[in-house]
Amino acid sequence: MPPPPSRPVKNLVSTRFGTIAIVGRANVGKSTFLNAALGEPLAIVSPLPQTTRDTLLGVVHRDEAQLAFLDTPGLHRARSELGRRMNASAREAARAADVVMFVTDAEYLLEAAAKQKPLDPEDARLIAELDARVPALAVVNKIDKLRDRTKLIPLLDALAKARSFEAIVPVSMRRAADVERLLKLLAELVPEGPPGYDADTLTNRPSSFFVREYVREAVLASARGEVPHAVAVSIDSYDDGPKLVRIEATLHVEKTGQRAILIGRGGQKLKEIGTKARERIEKLVGRKVFLKLFVRVTPRWKSVPRQLAELGYEKAGRDADKEDVS
Repeated sequence: MPPPPSRPVKNLVSTRFGTIAIVGRANVGKSTFLNAALGEPLAIVSPLPQTTRDTLLGVVHRDEAQLAFLDTPGLHRARSELGRRMNASAREAARAADVVMFVTDAEYLLEAAAKQKPLDPEDARLIAELDARVPALAVVNKIDKLRDRTKLIPLLDALAKARSFEAIVPVSMRRAADVERLLKLLAELVPEGPPGYDADTLTNRPSSFFVREYVREAVLASARGEVPHAVAVSIDSYDDGPKLVRIEATLHVEKTGQRAILIGRGGQKLKEIGTKARERIEKLVGRKVFLKLFVRVTPRWKSVPRQLAELGYEKAGRDADKEDVS
């Protein structure tokens, strides 16, 4: 198994350490924040909801604290066993963390206000689920999209009434100054203690995990409609040579028509996906990559527990078997 990606060692002496679960609905900017905090695009991002399917560790090393972030799947109304497992993974991360960073979207808040509701019902339900004993920071993202930011004032007040947050911070995750402000606040919230990870640790996921994710990210960028949500990726072989990494992977879809779309006329769509993924993987491993992709119809893979396990989507925590009503 190829080792996890790492970064050059920094001579830091952190006096605080803690895990921080980044939770919120789909597409509010959780992975965008993680990538900005790490200084590199480790997590995949796309405009499509439910892009993140697995909880991903990303370790930020600072002078004053080591912050172990857990980027979680967006909580959503689950319509498959995969969706239920994604929701369970997010909730389990929130329960196990030292600090919770709840992220919402300024546009969601404005939509709720237009309906004369203090908060979006799904945001309110998620906030109510958070353990009151765990310190929590509320982050309102995408304020750069608002022309009149004074409209946020009553909505921020509604957030404050929903739970006792350590702070409520309006930001744009795309602004470096806002990301730095969040990191400073979070460093003050984590417990005192020695670092929990080596100084060169970036994540605990092996490189093969990111190969799987980066192939799926290429599908998200290249395909439309329901096709991206119907795709899972498995790694068939990973030969980690000194100068060349040889990888074979299979894209699993649920229907024959989806397979035809991913392959494209004369195999052009699959070639496009492979090129995008290969370029991304080469940046990760720092070597040339030979990537060969196959497409296979695996009916109902999102709903069959055995197939989900084979594809790497394991059950997570005590909520894994509960019916999701969020």
